[in-house]
Amino acid sequence: MSCLISLSIVSHGQSALIAPLLEDLRRLALPDIEVVITVNIPEDETPFKDLPFPSRIVRNAAPQGFGANHNAAFAASSGRFFVVVNPDIRLPSLDVARLLALMEDPTVGAVAPVVLNGVGGVEDSVRRFPTIAGLARRVLLKQRVPGYQWDRQPIDVDWTAGMFVVFKREAFAAVQGFDHRRFFMYFEDVDICRRLQRAGWRVVLQPAISVIHDAQRASHRSIRHLRWHLTSAARYFTGI
Repeated sequence: MSCLISLSIVSHGQSALIAPLLEDLRRLALPDIEVVITVNIPEDETPFKDLPFPSRIVRNAAPQGFGANHNAAFAASSGRFFVVVNPDIRLPSLDVARLLALMEDPTVGAVAPVVLNGVGGVEDSVRRFPTIAGLARRVLLKQRVPGYQWDRQPIDVDWTAGMFVVFKREAFAAVQGFDHRRFFMYFEDVDICRRLQRAGWRVVLQPAISVIHDAQRASHRSIRHLRWHLTSAARYFTGI
């Protein structure tokens, strides 16, 4: 049986981090939703039980990457709209109708809200497609100039970070979801937005809606995550 919205959340031993997000969804009592929770590594699943909305748990026999996990959740979902949600997203409020109104345009394939940090600052979650020079300035010189400025009206963007993105189901299916074969982690969001636009779909920011992101910058702390980041960047730029 289909529903309006399927939310996909992937847990890497993060049930305690996801619990407040599930409480947000419980409090908001959004109609006609389902939640697909992917347990990427074994953990305490207590926060995932007795939820007041339809939910299902996908348990991986071995850990998978970002794209593979969300693609599997998409295959297990039924919603007209497929929402990729980071474990550390918080939803003080969520005007679903206003967010989905943009999807009435048949050319819109993905919509994202403004992403705020824990103290209310705006994160640079929507950007121009990366270049090697621009990436070098961000990483080496710490130059992080926002790719876009906006007022109250929705704007088209090159790509949006995969922290909270609403995909039209047919758009996600048309590009076969995330390219999990090339990207284990990082750059999947850049790549899918590029492929959506090449296929004729628009990616739009809705400034009237915001979510809160408690950023977990693993690539700044972990050699393994940094290696994944650099490998994905190389594959994106070289097309390998």
